[in-house]
Formats: sequence, structure tokens, C-alpha cells
Amino acid sequence: MNGTPRALNRVLLAILGLAFLAAGALALALAAIPAVARWWQDWAKPATDALVDLAYRTALPGRGGSWIWIAVAVAMVLVVVAMATWVAQQGKGRASTLAAVYGDADDDGAAGMVSISAAVAEQALKAALAERNDLAAVSVATYEVDGKPAVKVRILPRQGVAPHLVADDVAALVDGLDAVLGLQTPVLISIGAGARSRFTKAERVR
Repeated sequence: MNGTPRALNRVLLAILGLAFLAAGALALALAAIPAVARWWQDWAKPATDALVDLAYRTALPGRGGSWIWIAVAVAMVLVVVAMATWVAQQGKGRASTLAAVYGDADDDGAAGMVSISAAVAEQALKAALAERNDLAAVSVATYEVDGKPAVKVRILPRQGVAPHLVADDVAALVDGLDAVLGLQTPVLISIGAGARSRFTKAERVR
């Protein structure tokens, strides 16, 4: 439900995984296969000599250093900026307001706005579910979906608890919350499995 770029994350993880796999396979081959070790030595020395020669040919006028190191430093800064931007994109989409109702003078004589914080629904549902002994973990969060707030209730039942019964109970709590607040908010009920429970994941959208 949030704005995390999952497709991009999967692509980056796949690229990094393949890179580490290739590096590990090369290191293993260098240690276990003499022919590969000899190939690496034959390739590494000319490559090192070429880099040294390139550094001499790209030396800054009047200075001993090469401008290539400046370019590498700039590239590393760009990589850091890109990584910070990527991290900032994780988990986006959280909403802090559950509902906002605008009023005017024709309603009660005063114009204004009534805003209901998302924490109201989150804390109310958490408090109601925290009293249950048949749940191993509960998390409630509000996200913005298509410009509107929606609540996600993530539940981890204990082993032996029927998921559909838990979903019915949570739906009843949500109905009660809607009646108290006087509005109807979309809710995703997600029932997951983990080390403390062994159920097939189930989700219900209300």
C-alpha cells in the first residue's frame, strides 16, 4: 500500500546479488583452479601497468596528481546522493490524517475544518487487538492510496487460531470504529505467517 518502489528494489537486489555471486565464484576459482589463478596474474599485471600509465598521462599541469581521481571522487559523491535518494523513497505513502471535514457558516455559524488524525484509528485498533491472547503480533498503519487515506491492519495469529475468525473480529472492530467516527475508511486486513504461526497468508479488503 505504501509508495516503496518495489520493482526498482527487486532489480537492484538482483543486480547486487549477481555481482556478489560472480565475485564469490571468481574468488573460489582463483583459490581452487591454478589455471584461473595464472590467467588472473597474466591479466592483472598489464591492467595495472595501463592504469599507472593513464595516471601519468592525465596528470594535472603543475601538480603531481591525476584529474581522474577528481572524477572518481565526483562519481562517488553522485553515488552517495543516489543512494540517499533511494533510501528516502522507501516507505513513502504514509498518511497522518484519516479524514478532514470542511464546514461553513451555514452549518453551525462558524467556518472551519475538523481533522481526524490517523493515530486515532491506529491506536484504537491496536488497543483493542492488544488484549487478545490469540495474536502474536499486530501492526496498524495508515497509507495514502489514490489520494485517499486507507488503513492497513497486519496480524500474525498464533498457531491453532483460525485466520477467518480473526478477520471477522477485526472487521467488526473496524465497523465499530466507523460508527464512532462517523465515516467509512477503506481497510486492508492482512493475516500473515511467521516463525510464531504457520498459516498461509490471507488478505481481506473491506
